[in-house]
Amino acid sequence: MSSADFAVVANMADDSECYHCGLPVPPSSHHYVSIAGARRRMCCVGCEAVAQSIVDNGLTEYYRHRDAMPEPVKEALPTELQELGLFDHPDFQKSFVQPVGENECEASLILEGITCAACVWLNEQHVARQPGVSLIEVNYATRRARVRWDKRRIKLSQILAAVQAIGYRAYPYDAERSEQIGQRERRSMLWRVFVAGFGMMQVMMYAFPAYIAVEGDLSAEADRLMRWASLVLTLPVVFYSSAPFFQRAWRDIRLRRLGMDVPVALGVGSAFMASVWATLIDGPEVYFDSVTMFVFLLLCGRYLEMLARQKAVRGVEELGKVLPAFAERIDATGEGERVPVSQLSVGDRIRVRPGEVIPADGVVLEGVSEVNEALLTGESRPAPKAAGLGVTGGCINMASPLVIEVRQVGDSTRLAAIRRLMDRAASERPGVATHADTVARVFIMVLLVLAALAYGIWYFIDQERALWIFVSVLVVACPCALSLATPAALTVATDSLARMGVLVTRGHAIEALARANRFVFDKTGTLTQGLMQVERIEVLDGSSRERVLSLAGALEQASEHAVAAGVRLAADGLSLDKVDEMRSVVGRGVEGRLCGVLLRIGRPDFVSEITSDSMPAQVAELEQAGATVVALGSANGWMALFALRDAPRSDAPVLLARLLRERVPVAILSGDSVAAVRAVAGQLGVGDWHALLSPGDKQRWVETKQQEPGALVAMVGDGVNDAPVIAQAHVSVAMGGGTDLARNQADIVLLSEQLAGLSGGIDLARKTMRIIRQNLWWSFCYNIISVPLAMLGLVTPWMAGLGMALSSLLVVLNALRLQPHKSRS
Repeated sequence: MSSADFAVVANMADDSECYHCGLPVPPSSHHYVSIAGARRRMCCVGCEAVAQSIVDNGLTEYYRHRDAMPEPVKEALPTELQELGLFDHPDFQKSFVQPVGENECEASLILEGITCAACVWLNEQHVARQPGVSLIEVNYATRRARVRWDKRRIKLSQILAAVQAIGYRAYPYDAERSEQIGQRERRSMLWRVFVAGFGMMQVMMYAFPAYIAVEGDLSAEADRLMRWASLVLTLPVVFYSSAPFFQRAWRDIRLRRLGMDVPVALGVGSAFMASVWATLIDGPEVYFDSVTMFVFLLLCGRYLEMLARQKAVRGVEELGKVLPAFAERIDATGEGERVPVSQLSVGDRIRVRPGEVIPADGVVLEGVSEVNEALLTGESRPAPKAAGLGVTGGCINMASPLVIEVRQVGDSTRLAAIRRLMDRAASERPGVATHADTVARVFIMVLLVLAALAYGIWYFIDQERALWIFVSVLVVACPCALSLATPAALTVATDSLARMGVLVTRGHAIEALARANRFVFDKTGTLTQGLMQVERIEVLDGSSRERVLSLAGALEQASEHAVAAGVRLAADGLSLDKVDEMRSVVGRGVEGRLCGVLLRIGRPDFVSEITSDSMPAQVAELEQAGATVVALGSANGWMALFALRDAPRSDAPVLLARLLRERVPVAILSGDSVAAVRAVAGQLGVGDWHALLSPGDKQRWVETKQQEPGALVAMVGDGVNDAPVIAQAHVSVAMGGGTDLARNQADIVLLSEQLAGLSGGIDLARKTMRIIRQNLWWSFCYNIISVPLAMLGLVTPWMAGLGMALSSLLVVLNALRLQPHKSRS
């Protein structure tokens, strides 16, 4: 057996290593590819796609002939496949690229090498200038990028090449890849901290005698020896531990842009070169101890900042790892087999035992149990499940085994939709963050001018102190804290809100919710439970009760409105006729034809348009009683009236009372009858209510209120009728059980479908803005105080390094206060 064959066989036998790249496979990985008739385990979605492409292109001989694994930082590709453009291959793109138009695509990427706000700005500016790129947004806290491009003008591989051309690496986003990159960053940084710390301690040992020696006690030869020893020990600190600072600074200068690493590299480099020169010519001062201590303290601060930042974003990443790797699929004979979750299909039957995670969305076929939905809804109490009830992938089965029929898999599941909405929120940058980044870039230029000015002045005052004052001014300032102030807080707040069942889907949502000074609510399904029930039927044409219910159910079978659901529930079990030419009129009702006869169901005025008879007197009678009235009629006349009722949510009075107590104006907008809206408004203590509104009327009402000085309107709704006004409001909130259209347009989704979650969300949003203001004020005050002190010569280089590191760390730690003290279980 050749060495190549032996390597392949060894790799086949070790399932703990990725068959493609040789890296360790995370325990949560569920990626497999069939190669030469055998299933091989992969470490991430990237290797899975690469290996699958190799197989699909008939290049499996690559695995037989390779004699070594590729380097971890490079993709393991044969030359033939590289020429095909792997990143442009449909099989590779389907896991992370979404079509957003006829010719536009959008991808979620993770960037490696981002260290400051200038890095974010550089990537955004550079990629945005590529022809065909219409959008690029990078989140500093998560290192995630959202890119949109016209596939007719540019390829994804060209976008990634553009990122690599300026010194960064971009990967298709994958939770496992993100964790691997995080581990690599931590390991590399820890080694650099160790080398800097070891060098600092040794250099301080050689510098200490010079500090304590009385003049004449230390001979010139001994002083010279200790200087040379300090120089040798400082070399690895400067050329290894500090290497990333110089590499990124050179990249910024080469691209004619200024990043935070420019002043750091300039300070370290100038102090080191001056010390080397002084050592060579026996000059009066060397700064090796200050250089090593500064580098060590700065790296310590950045390492702690990295840990805090990764902890802050870890909660957001949890959704990417919640699904299990395997599921028990039941075959036709009732026997179960363990299969990868990625191989499940719609219609499969699976068995989920107590304590296991449900692998896909589906419906319970057999069994009675309770399901923990805390990760997706924030609700800590288990939800009962029995035959016929739906379950969501990612939830935990608590009590008894369940047999489930799979209804949604992969990107079609509710969990995937939640992840996409969270990704969208993370990639969008609110105005306060953009403004802070702009200020930080200007600050760097001002800082270089002030450092040069301080050096020039001190050169004439005290030449020996001029250099270290120059270094102190460069180092002490901290625009990184300024840029971290907003994204760190927003990232932690987004995770905390998600744990409460409040899903943020837009970048501006938290800021807008905190500032909202007028709240507008829909009635049905928002302030009420949305469980409309038919309590009375008035048959008007002499037909039977079952006949009119059957016609009503047939017309409403495709509608998603809560009223339609109530009618369908009443018609459950009846035989429904097939209705042709169905058409839904938003906010009014549904029409269709049965045996050529036009039928309508909906608001009485909508039905009256096709009947020649006057409005039945029973309509006013039912509406006066506070019921929601739905009429059924045809061109031949009125057929029936349905009276439905819906009870207010138990937590609605608490939320509205809280807003009214805070003197926040509250209004109810509804398309329901005057009596029905008046009854609910009276129960909830709301005086500003409006009934019989069409979707356009609601939108115009909100638009009018938005024109008032200082007004910031929040809309809370549910259903098809609310989609236009949800899009109009400054910030919009949709109930988690609402229609897809309303959820997709809303800035915030209440996954728990509880208004108490909105009340908690308002509190956390306001706290988030307070912490952002605290971070910004701290950053401004620190820089305004520290820079003049450094220019006056009151701050040494090591003190400057410590201050800079602690400033960034303090901002991140302050943001972590937004995390809940106890995570829900």
